Amino acid sequence: MSPVFHGYWQAIAAGLAVHGHEVSTHCYDAGDRRARLRNAVAQRVSATRARHESAATDEAIAALRRMLPDAVLVVKGDALGSSWWDAVARSGARTAVWLYDELSRMRYSVETLRSVERVHSYSPHDVETLRTAGVAAANLPDGYDSFTPFQARRSEAVTFVGARYPGRVHSLRVLAARDIPVVAYGREWSRHPWDVARTGLWRSSGVPGRRDLPRADYYGVMAGSLATLNVHGDGHDGFSMRTFEASGVGGLQLIDRPDVARHYDVGSECLVFTSDDELVDHVEHARREPAWADRIRAAGRERTLAEHTLAHRMGEVQRQWA
Repeated sequence: MSPVFHGYWQAIAAGLAVHGHEVSTHCYDAGDRRARLRNAVAQRVSATRARHESAATDEAIAALRRMLPDAVLVVKGDALGSSWWDAVARSGARTAVWLYDELSRMRYSVETLRSVERVHSYSPHDVETLRTAGVAAANLPDGYDSFTPFQARRSEAVTFVGARYPGRVHSLRVLAARDIPVVAYGREWSRHPWDVARTGLWRSSGVPGRRDLPRADYYGVMAGSLATLNVHGDGHDGFSMRTFEASGVGGLQLIDRPDVARHYDVGSECLVFTSDDELVDHVEHARREPAWADRIRAAGRERTLAEHTLAHRMGEVQRQWA
């Protein structure tokens, strides 16, 4: 059970299949373009949201009864109502939930999560909070979809792919002010009339912005750019999908989190910056010594493919079930 969100469900299903599972997927927020628009509106209007979630829950229960699974992995899943969790409990299937975002951004109750056999969270802080509350929780970082083919799109720009937050705007502006080309991708950066209307961001970020890209295309953008920026900002202790994707595709990753050392060798597999000057220095070094940058790209990709793919993450889920 998964959201449509950038099609990650396909890689998750493929990752489970690698470990010998026969996988069926139900995307609980799927639908045509009109349905997706209703879903976006539903997130902003409580009464509409309640109706939408009731329908999504009913469809998920119907899928459960149709599929008769031995085990159920729910990805995110906070949009599903209590009757869904009751139905899963009655089915007798093994259960797991994977939260790839902060618990504070979701609408789960502790009681619901206590009913799940295992809760996996990308956030070490949330794991401790859940364990204290009596939830069987384990840390499961985000990962890289190694199943999606891509082609590098060569560029002398520093790129960013993702939501538009103040810290990200600041870092891109810093680079642009030093005459370093930058491009940001995503609906919140785009000045296309439809993107401006649906995000309500009437004022430009002040840096070149492009529209959303399919995942294979933005993998190519990150792989082929001079460097790709990964700014988490405040309020995150887990690492986003982008952390593993940027290095996984062979991009030169510039990340604002020294604790990425949990996953990568800083300096030889990715680059950390803790100040504007350090960010600019890294980019200028990559410009001067492309062979140095290429060594970091190659080492980061090798580490990712060896340890940080979504197939690796699904292996952890399987081990918990076992």
